[in-house]
Amino acid sequence: MGSVETLVGPIPQVPSSLVWRDHIGTLKVRCGMARMHYTVEPGLYAVGKPDERSPVLVTANYKLSFDKLRSELTGRNAWILALDTKGINVWCSAGKGTFGTMELVGRIESTGLANLVSHRELILPQLAGPGVAAHEVKKRSGFRVIYGPIRAKDLPAFLDCDLKATPEMRLKTFTLWERMVLIPVELINVVKAGLVILPVMFLLAYLGKLGDGTVNALNHGLFSVLALLMAIVVGAVLTPLLLPWLPGRAFSVKGLTLGLLADFMIVALCLNELTTWAGRLEILAWLLLLPALSTYLAMNFTGASTYTSLSGVRREMRWALPAQIATGSIGVILWIGSQFFF
Repeated sequence: MGSVETLVGPIPQVPSSLVWRDHIGTLKVRCGMARMHYTVEPGLYAVGKPDERSPVLVTANYKLSFDKLRSELTGRNAWILALDTKGINVWCSAGKGTFGTMELVGRIESTGLANLVSHRELILPQLAGPGVAAHEVKKRSGFRVIYGPIRAKDLPAFLDCDLKATPEMRLKTFTLWERMVLIPVELINVVKAGLVILPVMFLLAYLGKLGDGTVNALNHGLFSVLALLMAIVVGAVLTPLLLPWLPGRAFSVKGLTLGLLADFMIVALCLNELTTWAGRLEILAWLLLLPALSTYLAMNFTGASTYTSLSGVRREMRWALPAQIATGSIGVILWIGSQFFF
């Protein structure tokens, strides 16, 4: 919406209110579309009409983070310093190192921030802490790092209380709604793969059972598709929704719990198939495939959880991934055998 003239040149001015294009963009990235390209240009931005005494708020150049920050600054004058995090949000980029000390120091220098403001304070999101060494920033740039609240919505209260955070502002929650908004991204990614796998499974089941009659072939094809959809729903939808109540600490164990429940449903639905060797093999195949898929999909949420650690995730992957690969491979072989050779 124009620019603000300063001693270091014109600074782009952005509104604090979001328009429909911003909301459409948010919806798209929530559904996994163009997430890595949803960015703003790294650099300095103005909200309202900031001056040399206005606060400097640091964020990532991921537009979802940038929009969330500016939308909480209605009626305020502030500078926003967007770091080049390669289009990744604050928490993840801090862990990866792109929201880091050297990027912050370099961005301070390249924007001429020291000539723009009279104070030497930077307000960073608390979740940027893993990537930024505050003492190094102070040593290299002269700016003191102040960690603001976790949630952008708490910024107005934080700014009005002399940059003091309450205990609630320091607490990262992981509520049902916060878990729900993560589901579309994972679900759509799985569905993309499913659009290839589901028709192939249906076709193979149809061709394999065609000698038993068209109706029987169609039934087996549809059953295979429904069983795979059940695994997707269990791993990518029900696991994150029920996360706090599922037993175990490892996400794969949580996914296994629901995968085993799905196994019982498969057996209950297919009791009549146990009379033939082909039916027994097909049920056994799904008894292996369902837990393998549900545990793998459940592990996709480790990076979004508030109570996982990098070392813990690596430990889990060392034993869970080989088990998933072995179980899934045996399940695929048994399923193909049940369709074509028995």
